[in-house]
Amino acid sequence: MALFFGKGGGVLSCPYYIRLLQNDPTLIYVHLFSPQPGLTPPGQRGRPSRGEREGCLGSPWPGAETEPPRLGDGVLLFPWKPRARSASSARPDPWWARGVSVLMRAGDSRSGSLGAPADAASLLSPQREPSIDLLQAFVEHWKGITHYYLESTDENTPAKKTDIPWRLKQMLDILVYEEGQQAAAGEAGPCLEYLLQHKILETLCTLGKAEYPPSMRQQVFQFFSKVLAQVQHPLLHYLSVHRPVQKLLRLGGTAAGSLTEKEEVQFTSVLCSKIQQDPALLAYILEGKKMVGRRKPSREPAGPPRDTAGPGDKDRSHSRAPDGAPPLHGEPRGAQAEEPDGAAGENSLITSLLGLCKSKKSRVALKARENLLLLVSVASPAAATYLAQRSPCCPAIAEHLCRLYHSMPACLDPADVAASEGISWRLPSAPSDEASFPGKEALAAFLGWFDYCDHLIMEAQAVVADALARAVAEKLFVETLQPQLLHVSERSILTSTVLLTAMLRQLRSPALLREAVAFLLGTDQQPEGPEDDPCTLCAHLIGHCDHLSDEISIATLRLFEELLQQPHERVLHSLVLRNLEGRLYVARGSPEPESYEDTLDLEEDPYFPDSGFQPSARARPTPATNSEGKTAVTEIVNSFLCLVPEEAKTSAFLEETGYDTYVHDAYGLFQECSSRVAPWGWPLGPAPLDPHEPEQPFFEGRFLGVLFDRMSRILDQPYSLNLQVTSVLSRLALFPHPHVHEYLLDPYVNLAPGCRSLFSVLVRVIGDLMQRIQRVPQFPGKLLLVRRQLMGQGPGEQLDHQTLLQGVVVLEEFCKELAAIAFVKFPPHGPHLNFSPPPEGQV
Repeated sequence: MALFFGKGGGVLSCPYYIRLLQNDPTLIYVHLFSPQPGLTPPGQRGRPSRGEREGCLGSPWPGAETEPPRLGDGVLLFPWKPRARSASSARPDPWWARGVSVLMRAGDSRSGSLGAPADAASLLSPQREPSIDLLQAFVEHWKGITHYYLESTDENTPAKKTDIPWRLKQMLDILVYEEGQQAAAGEAGPCLEYLLQHKILETLCTLGKAEYPPSMRQQVFQFFSKVLAQVQHPLLHYLSVHRPVQKLLRLGGTAAGSLTEKEEVQFTSVLCSKIQQDPALLAYILEGKKMVGRRKPSREPAGPPRDTAGPGDKDRSHSRAPDGAPPLHGEPRGAQAEEPDGAAGENSLITSLLGLCKSKKSRVALKARENLLLLVSVASPAAATYLAQRSPCCPAIAEHLCRLYHSMPACLDPADVAASEGISWRLPSAPSDEASFPGKEALAAFLGWFDYCDHLIMEAQAVVADALARAVAEKLFVETLQPQLLHVSERSILTSTVLLTAMLRQLRSPALLREAVAFLLGTDQQPEGPEDDPCTLCAHLIGHCDHLSDEISIATLRLFEELLQQPHERVLHSLVLRNLEGRLYVARGSPEPESYEDTLDLEEDPYFPDSGFQPSARARPTPATNSEGKTAVTEIVNSFLCLVPEEAKTSAFLEETGYDTYVHDAYGLFQECSSRVAPWGWPLGPAPLDPHEPEQPFFEGRFLGVLFDRMSRILDQPYSLNLQVTSVLSRLALFPHPHVHEYLLDPYVNLAPGCRSLFSVLVRVIGDLMQRIQRVPQFPGKLLLVRRQLMGQGPGEQLDHQTLLQGVVVLEEFCKELAAIAFVKFPPHGPHLNFSPPPEGQV
């Protein structure tokens, strides 16, 4: 058995003990000190020297080279856990685990010399362990702290340079050691009784608030954290602990850049860890004594014994109330009307965590956010209700989000915002590099906090999630974003639109998505009419898709495209489906065709003279056992592929631009879309028509109307705008709803008078194109050159009719994309919609 001594003093310089330290280590650490002038044993009035506080002896004793020291005026015994030493290490480098200092009074009968390792082992063996009064040592350490304030006159010496940290450490060690010696689990020893009865924690909290000596608050935070973490006895239920905990919480988290942020977040982490072990504690901490009166008796740990403290401690101000009694521990029944410090209305734990979440120190802010996320996820139903209805949690989180929004510059580039993807609340800001732009840090902070709000809502209890989602919708969406979206300033409209798109892109929580959809699209689910109120936010946003500013139009179309990708059924219903429900776009009075071939009358269309769709080439309806369904698929796909005349096609001259390249992408997108909408229970086929029902006017809706208008002007619009319009229409066509498919992808639907479909709009565009081709000299060559330029394969010179030529290229590619979508959506053996994928490899 070897003895470990304090590092850095005369003890380790003694060859005698160096030999002992090279033997097998033990869990005993002995600190011996001699009665030298100016060296006062701990536990007596005065404070130890710096060498003693550091756990080492200042100088060797006489004869240190050959003789061991004598046990003189004091010995400190520490349970010790040494770390492993390498074989080549001559001197150990021990480290503290959890220890306790035990004071042996001067003149103890066991004082003597340690002549050999065997004698030391005998002296320190459990059979001969000296009787030690832990309570007396604990009290003397506490009195040593209080005497400092009575005797010290130096107001500038930091707390860490006094004996206060050392004495607090000894008190903590005694509490932990005492608890380990208790025979019955859950019982409180005399030292813990003394701590609770004499309100030591509350006194320390007051000293920390006064910040005397300087940096005393840090020492108090550390002591609270260690006591709550290392003492296993339930403490937070005691009023003598609950009150100072609440007071200490109010001391921190109030000012940004506090010097105690590190200690504060450690303290709140310990509290959150305790709450995770016992979620009912959260309601108790939030509501104080009102909640403890409703706690179940089975949740309360056993109270401390009444006969373990010193004499005169008969009135237990910290002891528990009887089971089922409403007062908090130690409070009379008549005091229940009073609120303890930091109880209801203060919510100091939430306020402190929210303050720390805003810290400039990334580690502190991250830890605080993790703690707050833990609280809202483990909250009991009572605590969750309190958080949602009576605490400042949800409004404060939403208000901070709005402050971050207003901190961003008004001149954000939409391209920069669109490129800011992958921002997480765990890593909100990417390292600065050459891609940085003005406002990047502010944008990252806003999107990072929005992602955190979204994560909170997703992980929180349902009542908290709904309350926080409503707070974000009210504060950010309605009060902040809506005025900017309706503003007359184009810059304001553009910035708010691109930011809203970025938020939708990283939205994951169902509750916040529900609020966002209601904000953007409203709550009306009835079919639209031409006379409907055009002043709603949704109507304004749809109008922005056809704005005079192409930049605003593109940004708003991207917003709707992002909205269409959200897993919420009301999005497509509000924009499209509610107007297609009755199939009023289909002409009444004629029977439903048996197959799509029955409606093929393309020979009557003046724009299809060379399309290859001759009446004699079409297969007539055949029995169901044959492949009439497959024929219908071929007819529909060819309708889109042959829509653009040959003289306006250029993809055949370049590689990897054929129709088959779109099939693979369309299949993947369709599978993704189908899995997203599968829970919505859409029908497999269109609703049957009543041939005797009178025809009613059909209104396609504002959204489809704007898209069709934009599509009809594809030959006169900028290239980037055309790409965005066709992208939104492709997203719509992918939805596996029979009415959407029929209206957007069925070229042979018998339209009612005055109605238009996507195919009919394209037919009119092709007719316009055929007339304009005649007025462009060398049209095929210029068209091929423009395609090469768009692919980055040709010179960037400006040509006449550039916009027209680019529109023709987009039109050709869009028709191929629609053909691919129709192919992957149609069943191979029937004319009606089916969600079955096409055979692998079939094109």
